[in-house]
Amino acid sequence: MKLILVESPTKARTLTKYLGKEYRVEATMGHIRDLPKSALGVDLEHRFTPHYVIPRDKKKRVAELQEYAQNAQTIILASDPDREGEAIAWHVAAILSDSGNQKSKIKNQKENTKKVKKAENLPISPSPNQNFQRITFHEITESAIKQALLHPGKIDMRLVDAQQARRILDRLVGYKLSPLLWKKLSRKWLSAGRVQSVTVRLIVEREREIEKFQKQPYFTIEGTFKGFSLQGKENPSQEITAQLFSHEGKKYEESVKYELFDGAYTVAKTFITSEKDANGIIADFQKPFTVSSVEKKEVRRFPPAPYTTSTLQQDAGRKLYFSAKKTMQVAQKLYEEGYITYHRTDSVHLSEKFLSEAREYIGHEYGTAYVPVAPRTFTTKSKVAQEAHEAIRPTEVHRSTSEVRASEDLNHDHVRLYELIWKRALASQVKEAIFDSTTILISSSNAYVFQTQGSVIKFEGFLKVLGKEDGEIVIPNVSEGETLDLKKAVAVPHETAPPPRYTEAALVKTLEEKDIGRPSTYAPIISTVIERQYVKKEEKKLVPTELGGLVTDFLVLYFSNIMSLPFTAKMEGSLDEIAIGEKDWQEVIQDFFDPFSEALMDAQEKAEKVTLATEKLDETCPTCGGGLLIRTGRYGKFVACRLNKQRISSSGYLAARAIQELNSSCRTCSSCRTCHGYWPCRICETCGIALYY
Repeated sequence: MKLILVESPTKARTLTKYLGKEYRVEATMGHIRDLPKSALGVDLEHRFTPHYVIPRDKKKRVAELQEYAQNAQTIILASDPDREGEAIAWHVAAILSDSGNQKSKIKNQKENTKKVKKAENLPISPSPNQNFQRITFHEITESAIKQALLHPGKIDMRLVDAQQARRILDRLVGYKLSPLLWKKLSRKWLSAGRVQSVTVRLIVEREREIEKFQKQPYFTIEGTFKGFSLQGKENPSQEITAQLFSHEGKKYEESVKYELFDGAYTVAKTFITSEKDANGIIADFQKPFTVSSVEKKEVRRFPPAPYTTSTLQQDAGRKLYFSAKKTMQVAQKLYEEGYITYHRTDSVHLSEKFLSEAREYIGHEYGTAYVPVAPRTFTTKSKVAQEAHEAIRPTEVHRSTSEVRASEDLNHDHVRLYELIWKRALASQVKEAIFDSTTILISSSNAYVFQTQGSVIKFEGFLKVLGKEDGEIVIPNVSEGETLDLKKAVAVPHETAPPPRYTEAALVKTLEEKDIGRPSTYAPIISTVIERQYVKKEEKKLVPTELGGLVTDFLVLYFSNIMSLPFTAKMEGSLDEIAIGEKDWQEVIQDFFDPFSEALMDAQEKAEKVTLATEKLDETCPTCGGGLLIRTGRYGKFVACRLNKQRISSSGYLAARAIQELNSSCRTCSSCRTCHGYWPCRICETCGIALYY
């Protein structure tokens, strides 16, 4: 019997239906070995050697896998084709090496992990004597799995080292910095992270840039013109709306550039700053107005590349309103069920097989006019993206959304995301769209020039698949030299807009552009900073909390490197170099840890305690009559008694107070509001009434 090990039951079930009885497919249920939760787990005296343990909730599963391994001729490791998957394969192989001998040792492993010792006798690496094979596939289809089984390989230790380095770096930062925050900010639940903290800084800095931004008023001038028929009569159908463009060759529009923390921000405005100035310009117009230029040209718009993890998260956020976390959860299910290729990728490469099938499908469904002369290829930006990896695409181009909808294992969200992926991958192989673009200039007799632009689709191309996002702007046919009548000119007020708050999609885009983290880490990073109460969501925008700003300022003051975008990007580059064998993982950690340790010691000595502001309330404590304060806790703001520091209620109370007087009855005991020391509540998103549970 051959034992195949994958991460999840869904993936195991999908593989099982494609393989014969000689294979047994089992799930590890994710990582089965990790650094301990209650200790650093890294030997600082011996080149950062990690001490791995089997988590308590995985011991039963490990024992079961060892039973299966004892009876297996070959153990095939089929975890995901990335660094995390490679690390899982390596840990599984290490645990199952000589599984008969290790089984009794693992059973006797001590529950207390505060003192992690090598005496646990868990091998660091797999035994060379064990018959392990490593297979990878980027889609869970019968052909891909069987092809992988024909060409098994070995565990790629470069990828394992890169994963270990990331894990250890994050552990060192988290375990060393967090206690410092507890001490200096008097909050024992605070945390810091190598990538998490710089992500919070992006959001904090943006909020402060918005607050500092000074809006500038400006005006544009819009003119409505009408043409004439051949008989010289006014032609109502020949109405053109145009914007004042220039005077005596000087353009009215100008660009103002602001340097933000994450880069440049440019706003367009005119130098017409008051309505008085605008009306003065309008009064200066001199007739006649003539069409001074009609420029027509053909514009080609090419399709976007198929999705990577990052672009999928961005589009799913904008079009489906999915969070990054939800996007990855839905995509994970689609992958494990065999509907799409692996969804953690930064490659835009497509297989020859898919290209051939896509071209055939496009010709059959849309016509040969939509098939380009040659398959369209795209260049992957990341220097370490493996071209053997593919972009995210459907495993079968002929599989329609109706077929996905019919699956009992999938829901509406899966269908919507699948449709997004299917359309994007297919559209990438359709011919470009062609537009007829027209630019018209209308000049007064005293050198004022108005401009209007329009475009009409001449050939849909890939928009036939993706759909038209922007409406056509159709402008009437006019000829150079034609006289137009200015029927109306209006001064339109505007204000320069501050840089926008980040949405999850915009944050993912910035993280990718700045090389902060990797696509597979974006979703957990964003989820973590929200869960830690450093960031909150307001109308789908990410807003820093007071706590987030306080922690950010503290870390910037004492750990400027960790909070620097270039430094964090450089660390990501080092991890990438480990993954391709160009750097030693322990040297990379050493280079990071030495200056980090110095900064840590400096902060411990010099940093003063920081206190979060409290707000006094006019109300009194229902228990002792003492004054009440609003404090900040792990789960947000809450009301506490000033005398005995008893928590009176959770953060929902603060919002509920503004809506209605809270019911004094407790739903748990139907009598008092202090039976548990506090009473959690929330606000119904539909009706705004306070709910209790």
